[in-house]
Parts: sequence; C-alpha cells; structure tokens
Amino acid sequence: MTDRTQAGPFRESRRSWMERMLALGAIAPIFPYQAALASSTTSATPKTKWSMPGLFPGRVVEVEHNGSIVNGAFQREPVREMLRRGMVELTGAPDWIAAWRMFVQPGEVIGLKLNPVSRPYVISSPETVQEIIACLEAAGTKRKDIVVYDRYKQEFFEAGFDKWLPEGVRISWAADYYDDTQQKIEGYNPDHYMDMQLTLPGYDFSNDTARRSYASNFITKQVDKLINLPLLKHHQSAGLTIALKNLSHGLVNNVNRSHSSPELNSCGQFIPTSVSIAAIRNKTVLNICDAVKALYHGGPGLNPKKVKYVWEHKRMLFSTDPVAMDRIGWDQLDAKRVAMGMDPLAIARRDADSNFVRMQPEHVDIAGALGLGVADRKKIELKQVKLA
Repeated sequence: MTDRTQAGPFRESRRSWMERMLALGAIAPIFPYQAALASSTTSATPKTKWSMPGLFPGRVVEVEHNGSIVNGAFQREPVREMLRRGMVELTGAPDWIAAWRMFVQPGEVIGLKLNPVSRPYVISSPETVQEIIACLEAAGTKRKDIVVYDRYKQEFFEAGFDKWLPEGVRISWAADYYDDTQQKIEGYNPDHYMDMQLTLPGYDFSNDTARRSYASNFITKQVDKLINLPLLKHHQSAGLTIALKNLSHGLVNNVNRSHSSPELNSCGQFIPTSVSIAAIRNKTVLNICDAVKALYHGGPGLNPKKVKYVWEHKRMLFSTDPVAMDRIGWDQLDAKRVAMGMDPLAIARRDADSNFVRMQPEHVDIAGALGLGVADRKKIELKQVKLA
C-alpha cells in the first residue's frame, strides 16, 4: 500500500496532505482521528476539460418554481421549464439544446446516476429523469447510448425506476442486492479503487478487499460521461447527501466501513477520497440536484415516522462543481433546520431520528481542499432564478 494520497494529475505526500488539512481547519479541530486515515487512489482515467470541477468551477444555479409540485405530485411542465432555464443560466448558451451540447456529443455513452434510497418519499422522480433524457435526445444522444444506474439492482426495481424509463434506455447496477459487508468484487473494477487505512471491525487489515473500495464497472467501463442526479437530503453520518455522496457511496463498494456504527464514522474523509478516484472525478461532467422535494432530518432511509421531515422545496440546483453544489445545498438544509427549531448540521447531536454521535458535513470542505471543487462560500457564484 502506498503512503501517498492522489488528487488529479499530481501526487501529494501524506504529510503534506495532513498539513494542508490542518491548516484549513477541515479535520483535526472537529474530528482528530481522521487525520491518521491515510488514503490513496488508483485509476488510469484521463483528465478532460469536463473533469471536476468542470466547465464552470464555483458556479451554481438555483431555479425555483412554486408550481413544480401540487398536492404532493410533480408537475411536468414546470419541471421542464426549470431544467431548460437552469441549463441556459449555468452555461450562458443561447438556448437549452445548445447548453446540453456543451456536455454531450453524439456517439458518447452517457450515464445517469439516480437515487432510490429514501423511497418512496424522496427519490429520483419520473418527471425529472424523463425530461433529462428528452434533453439528451434533443442534443443528439440516442436512447441506446443512455444508461441509467444505481448501485443495487434490488433497490433500483423496488424504487420502480424500470416502470417509467423510456423504451430503449439501458439500465445498469453494480450488485444484485444490499449486504452489510459490501466487499464482493463482481460488478466492480479491480484496477480502479480507493485504498484507505480503515476496515470494518473484525476484518484483516492486510486483506486488500477489506481495505479498498473499488469503482463500479458502470463508471469505469460502460459510460464515457456521467450526469449526476442527486437529491437534497440530510444524512445521519455524512450530514448531507447531495452531489458528492451520491457519487462516493453510489459508485464504489465497501462503503459501510465509512459509517459502521454511530461511534465509528469516517464519512468526512471517505466521501472526498472516493470521489477523487480518477474514473469518477474525470467522467462526472454535470450535477443536477432535484430539490423539488427535500429532506432536512432523519435521512437517508425513511419510514412513515420520519415523513414529517420531508418538505416541498420547489427548487433545482445546477452545477458542474459538486463541491459548490453541496455547499449551497448545505446552507439550504441548515436554513430549513433552523427555521424548524433545530441545530445546524455541523453542531447537531444525535436524537431519536438521527443516531450518529456527530455528523460529518466537513466532507464538503475536504473535497474542496482535494481540488474537486470550490468549498469557500465567498468564492461561489450563486445565481437564483424564480419562475412563475
């Protein structure tokens, strides 16, 4: 195992990485033992102009439409308007088709990363995903070149994604079903991984599969580019699950070691290190967050007792920069929590509906320090658009 951590085209020593994290105040003042978890990535995937943080670093567009959801049901025409306007505002293109053509070209295989975890309350919606597929087709992508993915086949079908995807669109997953160990290699690529000095309790540290998280065949072999379609949600261990965590925990195996118990939580480092795998950081070209319905507490998995934390936010976020998107989403989750009489994510403690000792939203700042995007709120360009 190497004792170095890699970010993009350069390699940085573990000591330098730790010193930079400490200087930024991103690790030690909050959770000191994380600094000891040395990590590295291995993935031979070339960098392109679309690689994180993408064509528009630090730029986030928020589009609001009060008619996007009525009586709990998404409304297709407002969703269509939000998607088209958001892409134009993000890119500065003359129209929405031209905007999409900045990211995809005919003949490329385009992946869409969905999210089924909070089913059936806050999951990727048919209206949003179908309209994104229509946008890709308008830009010249054929349906056979669109692959819709989530990590587990079982969750994909339980969410009902297969029932409303347009005919001809392909589907993919990395594993057939969820398991607590998550170290099976089938569906994952042994040449693309994140190696981190952390295993599930009781596992042999010298075992590569226990110490590594391998990237899925989907991202390493099946697609040329990825469009990340996260949701705006609270997460008990990570604090928030938006763009970064939809990639980290959706595209690699052996993720339970990052939050194996309420006391053993390393999402703060696991998430940004996983997203640093070159196949993930270099192929993810666009992030569209469906925040028409959002979740400010009790996530990610929901039961009927936690539905009280779902709210109709009636917004979408657009960015090529997953770090900047998560920083803005984090602000919005905190604003909602404070409005509901709750503590912000960074200082909130465990309760009946969120049982981790302390959440780790600092994964956003660490991702910024690793060059995945812009985490400094003062350097983020947020454009807010409100439609009728």
